[in-house]
Amino acid sequence: MAQRPRKAANLSLDESLVSQARALQINISRAAEDGIAQAIKAERERLWRIENAEAIRLENEYVEKHGLPFAKYRQF
Repeated sequence: MAQRPRKAANLSLDESLVSQARALQINISRAAEDGIAQAIKAERERLWRIENAEAIRLENEYVEKHGLPFAKYRQF
C-alpha cells in the first residue's frame, strides 16, 4: 500500500499520555493520526445527519404510516 504524503505538525499533548505511550512503544504520530481520522469521520457523520434530518424524518413518517416497502417479500 502506497504511503500518503506526510506533513509535520506541532502538537501539545498531556505529558502523562506521552510517557505512557512511549513506555508501551506506541507510535504517537500514528495514534494521533488515527484519532484525528476518527474525529473527522464522526464530525462528517454528525453533519450529514443534520443536513439530512428532514429527509430522514419524512422517511420515518412514511414507514410508520405505510410500513416498509416490499415488506411482504422479506424472509426474516
